[in-house]
Amino acid sequence: MGGFPSAARKSFPVAQILLLHSAFGLRPAVHAAADRLRAAGHTVHTPDLYEGRTFDDVEEGMAYKEEVGSEELLRRAVGAAAPLLTPGTALVYAGFSLGGSLAQNLALADENARGLLLLHGTSDIREDASTAVPVQLHVAEPDPFEPEDWLNAWYLNMRRIGADVEIHRYHGAGHLFTDPDLPDYDAEAAGRTWAVALDFLAELDG
Repeated sequence: MGGFPSAARKSFPVAQILLLHSAFGLRPAVHAAADRLRAAGHTVHTPDLYEGRTFDDVEEGMAYKEEVGSEELLRRAVGAAAPLLTPGTALVYAGFSLGGSLAQNLALADENARGLLLLHGTSDIREDASTAVPVQLHVAEPDPFEPEDWLNAWYLNMRRIGADVEIHRYHGAGHLFTDPDLPDYDAEAAGRTWAVALDFLAELDG
């Protein structure tokens, strides 16, 4: 995927957040998360990559993801980000599970990305990738979609390409533990996640 237009980081004083939904679609939990971030003073965009479809069942959501296709979802995510990449603006990319995977791809293609907040999901990393973006990952422990060996390799590869990475693990939580309407929900883990994530975003704006 081609990179976004580049310019010096110091010329981008304003940060906005692009928040991408999971394979369940643009559910109420995504809107609630966006409202939480807006209450902290951030500008948040929540594009609908599923064009109105939402799911309560992970198998149905994953089946629809496969039907749309990874390349098309990435194309839609790029299309959502493009209008936001204006002079004076640097994006923080964020996402839930599938949305985290897409957010990672966008952030690594944007030389001016201000930050990358990953909730429940990561993606593979190109060998030629390079970035200095601050990254924070929140993930269940264990997580069937983010196994230990994968996460260890992911962390080492992110550090190899220059990212400043921190990982927060939540023992016993379900995969998508921040969504209160899903069986994975863990109130304590979700509360800790948002407290840490808000501190991370505040530091980016500092």
